[in-house]
Amino acid sequence: MPPLPLGTAAPSGDASPLHPVIDVVVPVHDEEADLEPCLRRLHHHLSTQLPYPFRITVAENASTDGTVAVARRVAAELPGIEVLVLPDPGRGRALRTAWLGSDAPVLVYMDVDLSTDLAALLPLVAPLISGHSDLAIGTRLAASSRVVRGAKRELISRGYNLLLRGALATRLSDAQCGFKAIRADVATRLLPLVEDTGWFFDTELLVLAERSGLRIHEVPVDWVDDPDSRVDIVATARADLAGIARMLRAFTTGRLPVAELRAQLGRGPLPGPLADPVPGVPAGLFGQLVRFATIGVLSTLAYLVLFVLLRSVVAAQPANLIALLVTAVANTAANRRITFGIRGGPGAGRAQLQGLVVFGLGLALTSGTLAVLHAVTPTPDRGTEVLLLVAANALATLLRFLLLRGWVFRTHPTTAATPEPAVPAMETLR
Repeated sequence: MPPLPLGTAAPSGDASPLHPVIDVVVPVHDEEADLEPCLRRLHHHLSTQLPYPFRITVAENASTDGTVAVARRVAAELPGIEVLVLPDPGRGRALRTAWLGSDAPVLVYMDVDLSTDLAALLPLVAPLISGHSDLAIGTRLAASSRVVRGAKRELISRGYNLLLRGALATRLSDAQCGFKAIRADVATRLLPLVEDTGWFFDTELLVLAERSGLRIHEVPVDWVDDPDSRVDIVATARADLAGIARMLRAFTTGRLPVAELRAQLGRGPLPGPLADPVPGVPAGLFGQLVRFATIGVLSTLAYLVLFVLLRSVVAAQPANLIALLVTAVANTAANRRITFGIRGGPGAGRAQLQGLVVFGLGLALTSGTLAVLHAVTPTPDRGTEVLLLVAANALATLLRFLLLRGWVFRTHPTTAATPEPAVPAMETLR
């Protein structure tokens, strides 16, 4: 994406509520004791170290103590601080409301305890302002990060991120660090699709952004654990697991419009001899092959199990037909969504019909193999049947990939998604 249209900037380091470049949102709930030192330290850093006009937004959500009074008192004393009072609790809800209501082109989130060293703030937002990246996150798990925290929280954090990588196939190193930034134009498109209103909110946002082909910049941070943190680890873990399960269902059913977002917001392949030659198909032949092979192995195992079960009650040819037909329908659906990244209902019926044509070719290969075997040996043993079918399926699988990639899931130019207009170039900061 191009650099952000930042407009006429105020002098460097000024808090400008009218034209802020950066809006730093601090969600708080019952933070009467910690809020004032947080705001004073954050305001001093932004005023002296940040070369862009800024705003600090205190997103207060349903506090029962004196948090609102403290926030308003400090805001009356220091310029560039605004207080947003929300009636319902939830960190995710507070961030969504504050970000969608902001007029700043770069939106930041950080925890009130300021566990992350603020020296990482400028490296966090600079790639977004320049247009190099779309989101940025602090990571405590990079080799160069310096972290002070107990073994229990270290184990939980690493375990959670490993779970995310395995379950949601994300490459993010640290999804839960409370130090993130996003371009406002990207936030406007993604936030309405994020359902969680609590602690899983930013993880859901990041995974959705990653699936949509956006660039996420990771910044190693220095981080000191807050010993007075009141996060309920058990309740948070339970909510995170529920969020992961919900996102898996959404990706599997195509409820999230990832393909449309990728076409409109995602970064396409670089031009050159290695660019993907098939229009409309996600770049990366190697990745497609890996995903297709994984689905193919699972489909072949399911096919063999069905064939062996059916073979005990019917002849070889009917058993082969039924087993291949059942697994072919499931295989086409899985490859459409996982291998080639096509979601949603439109085109699914046509893809299945074309998939049945590909199935017919695979059936011809496997049935022909069985016919030749039975012509040579009228009563072959079951092991020989299975062995030859595996070989025939290997050839059918290669043919299937070529046809799926070049015919079934090849998006024609007339049906390709129309990209959004480009963002205007950034004016020079003065």
